[in-house]
Amino acid sequence: MNQHQPNNPLHGLTLEKILVRLHSHYGWKGLDEKIQINCFYNNPSIKSSLKFLRRTQWARDKVEALYIESFCSDTTKN
Repeated sequence: MNQHQPNNPLHGLTLEKILVRLHSHYGWKGLDEKIQINCFYNNPSIKSSLKFLRRTQWARDKVEALYIESFCSDTTKN
């Protein structure tokens, strides 16, 4: 039951895919600089970060916002 959601840039993306792409782009140090969350600073891994982000909505919101800012913003709009 997939519905097309043109106004949702995260539609069809899992939290893991979002985190992996952000990590590939920024690395752990860059993620910690952008979003100061301990799971990106203290012994970071995809698995431990996912566990934390799935339990902590405010942190997940920040990660999703960074993803949208980094990969989904349309710079041609004024």
